[in-house]
Amino acid sequence: MSAPWPGAGRTALVTGASSGIGAAVAAALVARGYRVVGTSRSPKTVTGPVPGVEYVELDLTDNASIEACAAAAGEVDVLVNNAGESQNGPIEELPMEAVERLFRLNVFGAVRLTQLVLPGMRARGHGRVVMVGSMLASFPLAYRSSYVASKAAIKGFAHAARREVAPYGVGITTVEPGSIRTGISERRTQYLADGSPFEAEYRTMLAALNANEANGISAGQVAATVVRAVEAARPKPLYAVGSNAPAVFALRRLLPRAAVERMVARRHGLR
Repeated sequence: MSAPWPGAGRTALVTGASSGIGAAVAAALVARGYRVVGTSRSPKTVTGPVPGVEYVELDLTDNASIEACAAAAGEVDVLVNNAGESQNGPIEELPMEAVERLFRLNVFGAVRLTQLVLPGMRARGHGRVVMVGSMLASFPLAYRSSYVASKAAIKGFAHAARREVAPYGVGITTVEPGSIRTGISERRTQYLADGSPFEAEYRTMLAALNANEANGISAGQVAATVVRAVEAARPKPLYAVGSNAPAVFALRRLLPRAAVERMVARRHGLR
């Protein structure tokens, strides 16, 4: 990993490339000369496909689908694990089947796909894997425990595996976006029981969360950070973008953990 990467001739596999961050990453990589394979649960129904992207089917909850996707992509030089689900709800009201589905999508599927492409990267002596996480993994928020845990888990895999593959020219990194304008608030799964004692506070948090996202950075800004991580000669363990990332990560290092928790809560209307 001693020199920056050229895009020409490289193949990038981007999951969740039909919209949002994934589509923006796919477009940015196409523009830089990569052959881009983008995934969707239903490629035939993708509205507004990114020009130049080859779409393949991928269901991250199905091991056979993951293996077929890796085979269809061929030799992968860059893997961007972006696809996943956003989920809300008080911890005691989250259905376990929903939590398990979230981890299959956000963690286990991404890990399995990474396992399938790493041997080729290692054999060729070069490769990049980017896990698209969330700043909530670094700054946990009430009523988002399952999502926070899934993003913390994928970051943990990435951080620990870096040393394993670095001697073979392979870089693994995590990109943590803050609030992003991608319309994800309309697609987020939510679980709140009828008559929940948490309802008032939950709805306060949700209103602030949606407002922060509506005023957040664009998917293109996140994509630029992903490209920077991909093409870095020596990728850093973590890249954060949006939500005043440089300032808040500096505060995180300086302030007691309880103070950081209060800061995150107050940003979302919680006292």
